[in-house]
Amino acid sequence: MEHNILIIGGNGLVGKTIARILQSRNPHVTIFIGGRKGGKTERDLKIDVTDPTSFQIISDKKINLIILSVNDKSDQVLQYAIKNNIDYLDITKPTPDLAKAYDIAGKSEVNSRIVFSSGWMGGIVPGLVNTISQDADTIQEVKLFVYYSVKDLAGESSAHFMAENVAVPFHDYKNDKPISIRHFLDTETFDFSFGIGKRSAYNFDVPDLYILNKIERVPNVSVKMTYNSKFITWLLGGFQYLRIFNILSLKERKMIFGSSGNGDQAVFEIIVKDKSGNKKLSLQSTKGQAELTALSAVLHAEELARNPHENKVYFSHQLHEPLSLLAQLNAYETININLS
Repeated sequence: MEHNILIIGGNGLVGKTIARILQSRNPHVTIFIGGRKGGKTERDLKIDVTDPTSFQIISDKKINLIILSVNDKSDQVLQYAIKNNIDYLDITKPTPDLAKAYDIAGKSEVNSRIVFSSGWMGGIVPGLVNTISQDADTIQEVKLFVYYSVKDLAGESSAHFMAENVAVPFHDYKNDKPISIRHFLDTETFDFSFGIGKRSAYNFDVPDLYILNKIERVPNVSVKMTYNSKFITWLLGGFQYLRIFNILSLKERKMIFGSSGNGDQAVFEIIVKDKSGNKKLSLQSTKGQAELTALSAVLHAEELARNPHENKVYFSHQLHEPLSLLAQLNAYETININLS
């Protein structure tokens, strides 16, 4: 793997974790870190996603792949990568921004690999869905259940996303039709694996809703989340039911969602219904969501370097053979996967 790789947002928690995992697995790769303040070494590049004039250094350093781990709402980095034929991997976008960026890329002449990897935990869920079912064309329903611990060492992006979007309706899909719903409502009891047990889980918006329905053509898709604290889960549901989030300022909402612990497990479970019945995949990251998101980004980057994927627009799961993706995740020491 001989590449110059730039991680924009590389000074954040996920960006630093990507750099650590990528360098440890690929010691000959040259990794550059992009941030608004630059840094002390020649590999620390001063790049501001809101200022395209700062992008020239990307070409000057002969970057082969840009990994974007900071939200670029105006898609300036995406457009620079397309214009300059640079491979691009984005792990940051909430659903509306993802749909917009995918539309921009789809209308552009693309002469590099443009990869959107903004689904839950680095975009691996749709690939794992295709692992669970022997015949993806017969999948009738996918349910994703997420266990989120406030003890987890989490970066700012997750908290900021929830603060900005908690009062905004979003869609899940029933019979191939979008259904408008809101976060933290419509409780469903689910028995989580890895010793967690039965929990009330509530609506939660992740890009996999859009990807599984619009790209993979699954007619019924839903996502529910629970916190490690049953009280916090109940309280957020109450706030949403009473529409308290609608009257809170963004700063106040950031205070609610902005906590970060010293580390805890992250768990998600995928239920797939196809013509042969229901199947479940349970995944645990013992080092939390930042580690798993970063690992997923590294696996996508390694796949781009290893195989001659043609120049076009991808969602990250489309790069991998599903069983290969499953095997690589399962081989990582802090990841545990159960299939049933």
